[in-house]
Amino acid sequence: MPETPDLKTVLEQPLVELLDGKAAHASPLACLEDLSADLASRKVEGHTWSIWEIVLHLNYWMAYDFKRILGAPDPYPDHAANSWPALPPEASEESWNHTVSQFAALLQEWETLSRSDLQVLMRAANVISPHHAQQASSVLALILQTIAHNSYHVGQIVLTRRALGAWPPRKGGNTW
Repeated sequence: MPETPDLKTVLEQPLVELLDGKAAHASPLACLEDLSADLASRKVEGHTWSIWEIVLHLNYWMAYDFKRILGAPDPYPDHAANSWPALPPEASEESWNHTVSQFAALLQEWETLSRSDLQVLMRAANVISPHHAQQASSVLALILQTIAHNSYHVGQIVLTRRALGAWPPRKGGNTW
């Protein structure tokens, strides 16, 4: 009889693949890497956020929850609007590239965390606000929440790129 793989083995590959944009997900980095600062900062009629603003929001929450897991959390935002950082005063290529580099580094941190031992994945994350006490808050639960949150907003990035006539990215993407 074949040996049943352990839970860590079963979880690790799909977690990493979903963070990286495999299977049914677009690669988050491929969706950003060929955009100029000008295109990333444009708002499309009917869309609330520019691509750049969405990436700043993703960076905010990935950093927030990672700090929470490490035991050095920032205060929970008073309002949802506080998790949408403003664009830099000068929307330069350098500042856009910095935002994308932060995004890539945060994705890498979450991928590394996804490869952790099962004991780490099952550990409870710090409860910072009453909001956290109402949800599952293991490290694994936060990884899954990050994957879902990123997927939702990367979908917005894809739709915005399509509306701007900038889809697919150079590295490819589903066009159907």
